[in-house]
Amino acid sequence: QVQLVESGGGLVQAGGSLRLSCTASGLTFSSLAYAMAWFRQAPGKDREFVAAISWNGGTTSYTDSVTGRFTISRDNAKNTVYLQMNSLKPEDTAVYYCAADSWFERIKSKPSHWGQGTQVTVSS
Repeated sequence: QVQLVESGGGLVQAGGSLRLSCTASGLTFSSLAYAMAWFRQAPGKDREFVAAISWNGGTTSYTDSVTGRFTISRDNAKNTVYLQMNSLKPEDTAVYYCAADSWFERIKSKPSHWGQGTQVTVSS
């Protein structure tokens, strides 16, 4: 079974940067074809789509609030997807979750696999 483990979260000052990593285990040839995504959930709010990337990295998608600041990438040889977060704002504070799904469109709303999450806190 596919397991997703996030890392790289922490406390950062507004305007700073963090890079989140999500490493997958239990991958097979078919699972390597999965789209990957990042979601986040702030205190008292619903889980929000942040960014997604197709299985070969050829297509990416971002929510408007992070466009131009965040970059999603993947290294299939390392079974890892990254979220480079620049120009961080206090409103970016949330638990960030890695996700995977075989369908690029479905991953934006109902991904089939989830990581446990990593906390990102941005101070003013």
